[in-house]
Amino acid sequence: MNGSPALSDHILINFSDIEETMERISCIDIGTNTALLLIADLEPESGTILPVFHKQTIVRLGKNVDAEKVIDSDALKRLMNSMADYLRISKEHGAETIIAAGTSALRDAENRQEVLEMVADKTGIIIQCISGQEEAELTFFGAIAGMGNIPNPFTVIDIGGGSTEISMGSTQAITESVSLDIGSVRLTERFFSTLPPSLQEFEAAKANINKIFTSSILPFFSARKNVYGVAGTLTTIAQFTMGLKHFDPIKVHNFPLSYNNVHAFLEKLKMSSLEDIISLGIPDGRADVITMGTLILHQFMRLLGIEEIRVSIQGLRFGLAQKELQRL
Repeated sequence: MNGSPALSDHILINFSDIEETMERISCIDIGTNTALLLIADLEPESGTILPVFHKQTIVRLGKNVDAEKVIDSDALKRLMNSMADYLRISKEHGAETIIAAGTSALRDAENRQEVLEMVADKTGIIIQCISGQEEAELTFFGAIAGMGNIPNPFTVIDIGGGSTEISMGSTQAITESVSLDIGSVRLTERFFSTLPPSLQEFEAAKANINKIFTSSILPFFSARKNVYGVAGTLTTIAQFTMGLKHFDPIKVHNFPLSYNNVHAFLEKLKMSSLEDIISLGIPDGRADVITMGTLILHQFMRLLGIEEIRVSIQGLRFGLAQKELQRL
């Protein structure tokens, strides 16, 4: 994804007389597994976001956070290196503002404040640890930013490393939103001791996911035909389904992923070792948690009877950009 082409084909831009009003911004989404960077130009008069540069880095900030409740020194080092890199890239691209948001791993970590202070001291980047509800709202609007013909109501699901956010509403407002402590990293560490998991481990994980979903997803039934999904689990499954050897954001964005696609991929993964999964083209750093991420998505679609989900490569960082655009 590093330096991937801008997704300007789906965002309508009027380039006449906008250079003076355009502001370049860096938005950073610091998740449990990955840190995502978006550099974009914001044009207040037309209300448009023009992506300039994308990058993702596997930081695994949430490694063992579910059990230990602290971000360890190795994870902190990976985060610091990533933020230093993103700071350098932001300066090279002339970004005037850097906005960074931390999610589930930072929310859960008892040494959160220490981590935030160290990153600010070493890099100057101020990370705001946002709540699950804030994450859901920003992701909801970020997922469909720049898209046309959005049906109402619609639902957005964001399967992260530490949590899963589900929101429903229209392009104007959210009507239902929930943040659940089920994520690909958290549940892999909690339930799987090996890959492939044993049948007992797999069934225990599925039962836990079902229990949490069934107590929370009923309000989203009315929008089950118009669902968008963001984050690495969705984009990875879409890439595999399309037979792409390398991630192509333009092809993956808005790809219709069917329940049958997800079911077939899960059936393959549940019998696959880590080496098998990597051989499929799943990148290191995601390969060990993609089985759980796919199980979460599969159960979400099965329980709500969702036949198809649209994949969005956007999400929280686009929501941060949109919020800043509204402020200008």
